[in-house]
Amino acid sequence: MNGSTVYRQSGDWKLRGGPAGLHVFHRNTGLNVLIDEIFVPTALHARAPRQVSIALSNRCDLSCAHCYAPKFRGELRFDSVTQWLAELDAAGTLGVGFGGGEPTLHPDFMELCQYAAHETQLSVSFTTHGHHVDAEMADHLRGSIHFIRVSMDGVGLTYESIRRRSFAQLLVRLKDVGTISRFGVNVVVNEHTLPELDEVARVSADAGACELLLLPQMPLRSVLAASADTLQGLRRWVEGYKGPLKLCINESSAEGFPTCDPLVQEGGLRAYAHIDATGVLKPSSYADTGVQLGDGDVLLALAQLEHDLEENDK
Repeated sequence: MNGSTVYRQSGDWKLRGGPAGLHVFHRNTGLNVLIDEIFVPTALHARAPRQVSIALSNRCDLSCAHCYAPKFRGELRFDSVTQWLAELDAAGTLGVGFGGGEPTLHPDFMELCQYAAHETQLSVSFTTHGHHVDAEMADHLRGSIHFIRVSMDGVGLTYESIRRRSFAQLLVRLKDVGTISRFGVNVVVNEHTLPELDEVARVSADAGACELLLLPQMPLRSVLAASADTLQGLRRWVEGYKGPLKLCINESSAEGFPTCDPLVQEGGLRAYAHIDATGVLKPSSYADTGVQLGDGDVLLALAQLEHDLEENDK
């Protein structure tokens, strides 16, 4: 096996070598296959994270209290992002997720999605509040997006009290979202949204979603983290859930939940990294510090960030 074999690509299939074996990924279906019978030498392990999220802009026309996005101005340039995408693709990253702020407000949003889908082998997803995804945008994005995540914190009046947008209008937008690609729903779980998870799941499934991502509320500014009682209630809800949606939870909140991770040997920056809207590479979107990126130096920044994290742990 040589370097070209590990990263050889065919159509929408991509191969990634790592300590667990050979990871085979199909971006159109989301199919992941781990061939753990194949030993991949350390020198041929992928050098970049499996998944990278990129906050294209801090701009958003909503003001949700639990939002982690910084409130100062920040917006990435098209040429910087495309250089990073090319480097990540060549170094073994499987997917990129555009976020923000609200990524659909970035002036080059659709062009960046098209570049990533057609000039790289990356799986392309984005996270959105959904209210700007209309039929016209759907027409431009179709064929360039492999998965969409739509934020839905509660239903009806609960959603409207958090998002300050019409819940009925969101359901209309989900019809357009569903014409682009497979999609899932994200829900921030707190004392207000926990009692509505059954309805969130039902509405999401009826709208055509295939996944429900549970995001226990994180402490931010004046917002407290989800309480122990809320987390316990969420565990009970997960244990009793019998619906059709695949349930997922963010890694930082996964302890105590019945999760499956076949790639436990590939954690940390081998699994995930985040680039914020000022071009700072971080271990997560919630991290306070990171490494400033230049143009085309993602791997150097990853090595520096890994070193810094190791030093902080000493």
